[in-house]
Amino acid sequence: MRNTTFRSQRTGVAQGDVEVFSEFDSGGSMWTGSGGRERRLNVRFDHPFRAIPAVQVTASLMDMHQDTAHRSELVAENISETGFDVVFRTWSDSRVARVRAAWMAIGDLPFEDDWDVE
Repeated sequence: MRNTTFRSQRTGVAQGDVEVFSEFDSGGSMWTGSGGRERRLNVRFDHPFRAIPAVQVTASLMDMHQDTAHRSELVAENISETGFDVVFRTWSDSRVARVRAAWMAIGDLPFEDDWDVE
């Protein structure tokens, strides 16, 4: 477990909802394939954070075939002050038509009076 403490009132929240992929109509490997498969979508924040924010992702839509097991993982990776990757993984015989992810980032925002002493 990771706890985050904010040291100022300059805490910012960014959020969104993005389509990670849709492969039902195109016959992509998430829908027609088997074995390990992965899709990545890079998300850029409208404004950068002062430091790496805490990011949470959750599925807002998972359209999966009813005849196979629903095996999946949805995570945030490569988190930086300017963005992150939404990563969806599935494996074995799972068939996934489309996935949408809701996300939220919380962290310190830059302030015009900030300055670095070297």
